[in-house]
Amino acid sequence: MKSSHSQIQSATGAQFFGTTPLGHDVYLRTIRNQNGMELSVADFGATITRLKIPVNVLYAVDVVLGFESVDDYIQSFSLPNPPFMGAVVGPFAGRINHGKAPLNDKMIQLETNAGGHHLHGGSINLSNQLWRFKSATFGENPSLTYTFTTVAEAGNYPGILTLWVTYQLLENNTLKVTFKGTSTADTFINLTQHSYFNLNGHDTSIHGMQLQLYASQKLETTADLIPTGNRLSVRETQDDFGQPRACPKACDTTFILSNAHAATLYSPKNQLRMDVFTNQPAVHVYVGGNCFDTLIGKEKAAYHNLSGICFETQKFPDAPNHPHFPNTVLRKGEPYLHETLFQFQKQ
Repeated sequence: MKSSHSQIQSATGAQFFGTTPLGHDVYLRTIRNQNGMELSVADFGATITRLKIPVNVLYAVDVVLGFESVDDYIQSFSLPNPPFMGAVVGPFAGRINHGKAPLNDKMIQLETNAGGHHLHGGSINLSNQLWRFKSATFGENPSLTYTFTTVAEAGNYPGILTLWVTYQLLENNTLKVTFKGTSTADTFINLTQHSYFNLNGHDTSIHGMQLQLYASQKLETTADLIPTGNRLSVRETQDDFGQPRACPKACDTTFILSNAHAATLYSPKNQLRMDVFTNQPAVHVYVGGNCFDTLIGKEKAAYHNLSGICFETQKFPDAPNHPHFPNTVLRKGEPYLHETLFQFQKQ
């Protein structure tokens, strides 16, 4: 007789994905909606490894960058610029100036892991930890849910965070990402999903795709990409994507959203459109994927600086140091809710 653990793995289509240096097995789980859209997620970082969108009756394009094993994901955090490939990012996505963040009349000192600043939760973060698979649903609108509980005062973040992420495939070919969380003490939180999208196919370039952003302003930043506190108009600048135009060759910018519709990405090659909707006030757009000729992507793809584009829906970087920015303090016992939709359609 199979163990209940084995039955769960079988029921969720789990497959062995490798072992961490601490000896923990990592599994990959796959769900499909009734239209043929397919999503694969690894326990490590609750990471999206594959997202296949049907473009005709014979072919589905994989629109996210990824690796073939957990070993490569682990090694990617040793690259000169870790890509956070497809992972949940936090507890605080983006940078915090010198790692200093005021909270309840105290100054919290977080790790400085990026040029003297705090980035994406520090060197030990939600992206490079093993999340616990919680549940799956099948049939119409299938889903996968993962949970993670931080150690008390991990990385100097106050309290213990208990987090959940649910990935759901809606029948209109939409990936819905829902983050929920609570904390045992007042703390900072700013989660995001860090998939690199390429509607031309993960093993190509974003060249030829069209981008539109529903934002008239962006955050002004220093040379270290730390927000100054000012908002700048993007109109008639290189960051003006108010109308569809070619994807930028480089971008690492926080755009302030005008409404829930954050972005539209279009591939003339596959006649495929992706629309991003969120309840967050900003989207940080990042172009990249470079693995420095050190790691090879899935299906032997050689990722480079134009391999993909990220839509990191979130609150503002360095928000704790700017009282007029949207609040990123999660009070003890209060619920955290973050929802983002990635909607795909043929055009």
